[in-house]
Amino acid sequence: MSAVPYSMHFAPEGDLLESARECEAEVFLRWYGNTREQLAEEYGPYDDASAFLAIADRAGEVVGAVRLLAPGGRAGLKTLTDVAAPPWSVPGARVAAAAGLDLGSTWEIATLGVRRQDRADGLRLSLALYHGLIAVCRANGMTSFVAVLDERVRRLLHSVGLLTQVLPGTSTAPYLGSAASTPVFARCVPVLDNQRQQFPDAYRLVTLGVGLDGITVPPAEAFRLHDGLRAPDDLSSTTLAAVPSDLALLTGRA
Repeated sequence: MSAVPYSMHFAPEGDLLESARECEAEVFLRWYGNTREQLAEEYGPYDDASAFLAIADRAGEVVGAVRLLAPGGRAGLKTLTDVAAPPWSVPGARVAAAAGLDLGSTWEIATLGVRRQDRADGLRLSLALYHGLIAVCRANGMTSFVAVLDERVRRLLHSVGLLTQVLPGTSTAPYLGSAASTPVFARCVPVLDNQRQQFPDAYRLVTLGVGLDGITVPPAEAFRLHDGLRAPDDLSSTTLAAVPSDLALLTGRA
């Protein structure tokens, strides 16, 4: 049996995918009161663009998961759809244009959560998920991401140098069971470059993955979205050229 208790997986299928969905449902019920039926209603229209980043234990149970939405899905990005409704009521296309987003290479962090753990293990798994998100970013030529972040989750991301900006025309408001969530965006290259300069310890741990003991991380190519669901090929090799070449949450609503 492997001495490493956890393993990271991107775009899992079969039992591992179902376990990732169960992890998502458990976390969102506990923190926000969202039932699995509500999650299906909210995120079902985006299933064709959804890919999970998951961390599983030795038994194959997912203990931490992120639902990502790739560009090109039939329903678009949920954040840009949701900001067009109350409490924000700002057209998503206008918001994206004002933020200068390239929607061909902008992804969404739709949900993010870790099952109930002791504090140290929960923090370690959260940091590992952040590391996996950066690996997905690099492997798929992601230029930016959008999300509606619970403010507690946003503070955790900012504490490790992953700084986000408020989407134009929006502000912090209640959202799907969260008392305070904010529509945000971040441009990957500037964020990681700033993290490297201003948060060097976090850059080493979260971005480079140095010190994430006890979690097996697959090689970089494993984070490339498979052919059935991915950004265009011409985005993957050039977008993050400005990021240094050594670059190989607790729980909450993303």
